[in-house]
Amino acid sequence: MRSVVALGLLLLGRLSAACGNDKHDDREWSPEELAELEAKWGTEYGFSGIGSFAHLPYVKCLVDPSVQFDIAVIGAPFDTAVTYRPGARFGPRSIRHASSRQTSFRAFNPRANINPYMNWAKIIDCGDIPITPFDNNIAREQMTQAFEYLGRRQSVSALAPKPKLMTLGGDHSLTLPALRALKAIYGKPIRVLHFDAHLDTWNPLAYPSHWGITEFTHGSMFWMANKEGLLYNETSRASVHAGLRTRLTGSDWTDNEDDTSQNWVRFSADQIDEIGTAGIIDGIMSILGTEDPVYLSVDIDVLDPAFAPGTGTPEPGGWTTRELIRILRGIEGLNVVGADVVEVSPAYQNSGEETSLAAAQVVYELLSSMVKKGLADMGKEGAATQKDEL
Repeated sequence: MRSVVALGLLLLGRLSAACGNDKHDDREWSPEELAELEAKWGTEYGFSGIGSFAHLPYVKCLVDPSVQFDIAVIGAPFDTAVTYRPGARFGPRSIRHASSRQTSFRAFNPRANINPYMNWAKIIDCGDIPITPFDNNIAREQMTQAFEYLGRRQSVSALAPKPKLMTLGGDHSLTLPALRALKAIYGKPIRVLHFDAHLDTWNPLAYPSHWGITEFTHGSMFWMANKEGLLYNETSRASVHAGLRTRLTGSDWTDNEDDTSQNWVRFSADQIDEIGTAGIIDGIMSILGTEDPVYLSVDIDVLDPAFAPGTGTPEPGGWTTRELIRILRGIEGLNVVGADVVEVSPAYQNSGEETSLAAAQVVYELLSSMVKKGLADMGKEGAATQKDEL
């Protein structure tokens, strides 16, 4: 027994000595040494890392007011304003996972001639907004405050007078809080480019109910935005839908007429057969131009369910992923001040993750456009521009 106790004390002593002799390197490391450590251990492959979007630096921006950025990816895991299949609350996580093959060292975009992750813009992943799934009024306020709080941050580069948010949804109703935040920050309305199979300008009364209705759904948020004065209401400053193919209410064109009265112009999915992607691009650019601020919102159901089945309200007859990418590249001259990709509901996609992969690619294309627009402004002005984006 004594030998066992003695052996235990001996081992404990050696352990204590080892811990006591542990030397912490408190010296100041040189930039060269830190660079060597980064080169040695900093690489992340597509299958490694903690799961931020495209392996971007992950910072909890909402709890650290000192964090600055030019563009931030932010998740909005919310789906309790849907009218059909739920599940988009898992969209941000799924889109991030699908972006894992995007790495800064292999992210040159041949279509855009730029690597958005190795350029002037500081792009980070701010994680997700903590959004309640129990009360939509509270959830809407949480999103509005988060978007405004982050949107008022100081940008890093002079090429970005205001930081931009790239939101991962979440259902499409989150666009209303985003527009409210932009109106609060800039004090002016905005224009929207809306890629979707559906109008989303429906008056809530379009949903029949004996028990009363809620105004806030993923099909009425632009109706609410118009009513609140968040969008320009001048016919010379219309907003644009692209990719529409939804069924309409009743037995006539009342939905479209109401949409027109809210200052929207429509491009249907079928028009691509008549005028091609070039015609869609020209039509969008002729309406929106390059100066007015634009919020760009992409509902993944703009794609045909063959390419994006993992969504809440799929509609057959949509665009291909390649067609959408081609259009996004053609409109890179827009003055985009914020964007979202929404309605990814991964439970309904196949094992190949095609919906999330498409969404991650769309985010990559939008980030490429934001960065490229900053360079274009610099080249045009000869120096970093300080124009009022709104």
